[in-house]
Amino acid sequence: MRSGLIVQKVGMTRLFTEAGAHVPVTVLKLDKCQVVAQRTEEKDGYTAVQLGSGFAKVKRTSKAMRGHFAKANVEPKRRVAEFRVSADNMIDVGAELAASHFIEGQHVDATGVSIGKGFAGAMKRHNFGGLRASHGVSISHRSHGSTGQCQDPGRVFKGKKMAGHMGDVRVTTQNLTVAKIDLERGLVMVKGAVPGAKGGWVLLRDAVKRPMPADVPLPAGLVADMAPVEEEAPVEEVAAEEVVETGAEEAVVEAPAEEATSEEKDAE
Repeated sequence: MRSGLIVQKVGMTRLFTEAGAHVPVTVLKLDKCQVVAQRTEEKDGYTAVQLGSGFAKVKRTSKAMRGHFAKANVEPKRRVAEFRVSADNMIDVGAELAASHFIEGQHVDATGVSIGKGFAGAMKRHNFGGLRASHGVSISHRSHGSTGQCQDPGRVFKGKKMAGHMGDVRVTTQNLTVAKIDLERGLVMVKGAVPGAKGGWVLLRDAVKRPMPADVPLPAGLVADMAPVEEEAPVEEVAAEEVVETGAEEAVVEAPAEEATSEEKDAE
């Protein structure tokens, strides 16, 4: 069992395949996702890693959490969450996770807080059909109808589907496909919709109902493991500068010869 990632929902866009078909994707961004603490079997009774992501102002962080982050030698985080892991997939404290933690084509589970809809009726909240639009129904076309029985039991059972607060709950969408990974910008693009509003925090894990690919990085995809990009541009710039300087020197050397030729013609 591997750790997951704490990502921030940027929004939705679409990608085009080589065949020309477009794929709707949700863009998820990593914001310095680091390991803040470890949970071990000897000390805590279970094995897990605590991750933190985002930036939080020090003055808006409690003293207890300041000490918690200082112990891990990381800056205060906006969002903190725990992920259960196996003992052989523990990650060192302070390590930063990268978008390479997941691979393209892998299935993941996304957990977030759904968008709040406020007080909603039975038709919107529970997909009720409502009452008839005519023939005897007066001013109650969208009502849910009767909610109980007769004198026995004489009450409404708990959990009855009725009008009430809708949304703003923890939701997990399973078996989403990773469409694309952008390592440079730290983006994970997932096919389909992910619960939550723009800017909301999402917990991304390996799918529990699908087998994990064999080539995923273990114990995690870390920034330290990413190969550095070779910079060849400065060498080309230096070569261009040398050519420009050489041309300038040649112009300077040839100028006196032209001046001497003009002086000889004047003397004649």
